[in-house]
Amino acid sequence: MEPLTEQEIRAAFVNCTKGEAKRLSVPRDLADRPWDDLDYLGWRDPQAPDRAYLVSRLDGGLKALALRCPSPGAQQMRRSMCSMCLTTHTGGVSLMVAPKAGKAGQQGNSVGAYMCSDLACSLYMRGKKDAGVGGRLHESLTLEEKVQRTVSNIAAFIAKVSA
Repeated sequence: MEPLTEQEIRAAFVNCTKGEAKRLSVPRDLADRPWDDLDYLGWRDPQAPDRAYLVSRLDGGLKALALRCPSPGAQQMRRSMCSMCLTTHTGGVSLMVAPKAGKAGQQGNSVGAYMCSDLACSLYMRGKKDAGVGGRLHESLTLEEKVQRTVSNIAAFIAKVSA
């Protein structure tokens, strides 16, 4: 992924108002992120542990989502699988819920998916972050095919929120 600026990130949100996008907490360490290993940018809000954000480059443009999720301490200690990258974790997968864009979101409609709680799918796939014993199932796919699958899953989730 190409490095992103704070302004690009704030302008990309599709499911919150411009005012909300202006007030949300963008990571301070954007320059230090491992951009070459990222397929999308995801982070949890340190001031509001029940909020997370996801930014992806789709069709040449950026799309960003504001997500709601359980607090890190509220996770159950059972093994679950991320629906984006197919990494299994014990207590490291959360239901991330995004309000739909536009009028549907204003009416309270939302879309959810089970994702890595730290939104680090790209790093788990590449072995840069360890999900623990049995975290990555053996697959005959190449890394490039796994990346493409994850990017497609992220794109499909963003499309459901944007629809």
